[in-house]
Amino acid sequence: MSDISLLAVALGFLLLIGLMSLGLHVAFVMFFLSLVGAVAYLGLPAALEYGTQYWSANNNFVLVSVPLFILLGELLVRGGFTDKMYRSLSDWLSPLPGGLLHSNIGASALFAAVSGSSVATAATIGTVALPAFKQRGYNPRLVLGTIAAGATLGILIPPSINMIIYGAMTNTSVGKLYAAGVVPGLLLTVLFMAVIAVACLWKPAYAGTPEPTAPLGDKLRRLLDLVPPLLVIVLVMGSIYAGWATPTESAALGVVVSALLCAAFGRLTIRMLHECFVTTLSITAMIMLIAAAAFYLNFVLGMLGVPDMLTKFVVGLQASPGQIILILTVLYLILGCFLDALAMVVGTIPIVFPIVVALGIDPVWFGIFLVVMAELALITPPVGMNLYVVQGVRGEGNIIDVIYGVTPFLVIMLLLVALIWFFPGIAMWMPGLLAG
Repeated sequence: MSDISLLAVALGFLLLIGLMSLGLHVAFVMFFLSLVGAVAYLGLPAALEYGTQYWSANNNFVLVSVPLFILLGELLVRGGFTDKMYRSLSDWLSPLPGGLLHSNIGASALFAAVSGSSVATAATIGTVALPAFKQRGYNPRLVLGTIAAGATLGILIPPSINMIIYGAMTNTSVGKLYAAGVVPGLLLTVLFMAVIAVACLWKPAYAGTPEPTAPLGDKLRRLLDLVPPLLVIVLVMGSIYAGWATPTESAALGVVVSALLCAAFGRLTIRMLHECFVTTLSITAMIMLIAAAAFYLNFVLGMLGVPDMLTKFVVGLQASPGQIILILTVLYLILGCFLDALAMVVGTIPIVFPIVVALGIDPVWFGIFLVVMAELALITPPVGMNLYVVQGVRGEGNIIDVIYGVTPFLVIMLLLVALIWFFPGIAMWMPGLLAG
């Protein structure tokens, strides 16, 4: 371990954030700064450890679940199950104040439970939902806001790729993180729908033309369209919570079941599989490159003794856990304006996590807090990824409409942060229940 000043650490962190904000690739920035720090303070042998760290990062069994969950979502999307799922949910949710707007949230929550990705959820639900709103008189900003905000549920409701990365970097149980994300995810879904109901009761014109009620027989028949995604959810998450399978094994089970469902409905073709594999490979390569660079940054910071130094510094300030969480909330809100959600998570974990543990904050609870803050980053201008995905699917108008539309949902997500802090049982009840 080498001597390094607190000022050098602060400058390094600011440089990390600054270079990411300029648009340089996240993995390159983390690797470059780690390499510079290793050479400057530890010598060339430590710098050459990158190969070992890269292998260790990509040899992590938990991370194998990342491409599997991505592939699972791709199979369901290209198998046509999401279109039918949206239509079935619309039958039952459209009578609520806000009509089809509730379907955006409900479909996002359900698709989130099989995809693990907010961006995939935004693209999928946006593609399915936006045509349904044309010529129906709905407030366009609220429509776009519900799609962009609802898609953030993709990384809170398990399975979540961000939770997998967090668990791998901090040695926290992914199963416990998944269990902890269920209640906050469902609560946020209800809060989003409450916002829609209040807005449309306040201004009924927001909900456009009332939807014609489908015959009960048709609605009951279309409930069968929910069976395939629900079957996948029950098998994947049920096997984890029951202790029958690890997250990686359950993801593999989900892929097999999804492929069988596609075959049963006549949608499984060589071309369709090729498209699924290419998309999965592209997304996985990006995520794993970032994860490998983050593991190397973690290694270098550990060798430099930065976690211990920061822990002693924070303890010396005698700040309470509540004050630290408040500071981190403000920090992540600021970072979310300039960084991608995954970049924000992996770039700050090596610095923040040792402090959190030293203050006695549960790593599982902090994982949920961090994921909610990452959700905020996905819809925080100017670089919120979901904003651009929804605008891209829309293909017309100005992104300002999407930004205005997500504003009330940003407030609700901050409310969720306050709720899980003052009532930690919201996140910790289910992990405790499963632990007996």
